[in-house]
Amino acid sequence: MGVEAQDRDVTAARLLKSSAKNSYDPYVDIDWAAPLAEGKAYMPLERVSLYGTDLWAKLTPEQRIELSKHEIASIMSVGLWFEIVLMQLLARYVFDLDARTEHAQYAMTEIGDETRHSVMFARTADRLGVPRYGVPKVVHRAAKVFGATAAGPSMFASVLVAEETTDRLQRSMMDDDGIQPLIRSVNRIHVVEEARHVRFAKEEVLRETPKLSKAALQRHRVRTALVAFGVIDSMVDARVYRSVGIDPREGRAAALANPHFHETRRWMAEKIVPFLREAGLIGGRSEGIWRRAHLI
Repeated sequence: MGVEAQDRDVTAARLLKSSAKNSYDPYVDIDWAAPLAEGKAYMPLERVSLYGTDLWAKLTPEQRIELSKHEIASIMSVGLWFEIVLMQLLARYVFDLDARTEHAQYAMTEIGDETRHSVMFARTADRLGVPRYGVPKVVHRAAKVFGATAAGPSMFASVLVAEETTDRLQRSMMDDDGIQPLIRSVNRIHVVEEARHVRFAKEEVLRETPKLSKAALQRHRVRTALVAFGVIDSMVDARVYRSVGIDPREGRAAALANPHFHETRRWMAEKIVPFLREAGLIGGRSEGIWRRAHLI
């Protein structure tokens, strides 16, 4: 076994030990029958896409909470969809590995984690009683290709973008008494388990990116940027605005022009952008895509 393989297995062994100690079953560890709390938001109101706009000023306090419910349900629905894509990526990744290694076994363990997370997010959206939200058709079609072909540093970097941006939002809520207890419970479970996934993906990015040729690095930069744009731009389904009587096209236009929402996107990406830049996966032509997505 080479030095790199040994290093991978050392990391995987620690992550497997952590998985054994700190894993959750959403069926058991969340009280799905508990009533929703009156008057509590479902996400920080200052992070709702219309916050600070003229449309927001016209909403009643009750409508603002209602919109927060639909937006967090949309974010969770897109999150669970991306985790299904991630499961495809990990299954393809582990297909070529030696299943006897701890590195391969941790990848399989992560697939199990993501399965539970997807079920947890789906049950949450169902508990909130919202419509089915998701990504636009063009993103859905692109993800089929991505899930079947992505590999290397941009695969793991794309995973990090989706996980770290949502993690930033979830960490801001999980200990906030002003947020619905159900949402706090879901966020707490996801934050604990995703920390392992982030560690796994970051180490793969740092191992594999230095091996790229100059041309390959540019390709991986652009792929990562395009996935980042697609993920962040799809998190809030425009149909959420119907919940408070706003036309979806009007609501989306207002959100996309909203400097507060732009700042929220940059805030969500504050942890992952410096890492990817230092790793070499942000730069060159890809920089403009990140800026257009309001992630930098």
